[in-house]
Amino acid sequence: MAPFMAAGMARTSALRNFHLPLPGELHEALVRAAHDRGKPATEIARQAIREWLEARRREVVAEEIASYARAMAGSRADLDEALEKAGLEELRRVYRRRGRS
Repeated sequence: MAPFMAAGMARTSALRNFHLPLPGELHEALVRAAHDRGKPATEIARQAIREWLEARRREVVAEEIASYARAMAGSRADLDEALEKAGLEELRRVYRRRGRS
C-alpha cells in the first residue's frame, strides 16, 4: 500500500487540515452535493479523495501485473501446464454438461 494511504487513512484516525482552494463552480457543486445528501461538504470531499486515491492504487497494481505479464510472456513462468490442462478439462466438462441440458 502506498505510504500516503497507510499513514493517512489506516494507521491514524486523527484529522489534519488541508487547505484546498476550489474554483467557484466546483465549490458550488460540492456544496450542492453535500446539501442534497445532508452531509458536510468536507465529508463528501474526503470520500471523493479517498476513492480517487484507491483508484490510483488499483491502477498501479494493474500496471505492475501487466508489466510482469509482458516480461514473463513466453517464458516458463508464462505457462503452468498442469493448470492449463485442468482448466481445459473443466471447460470440456462444462460444455458437455450444457450440451445435455
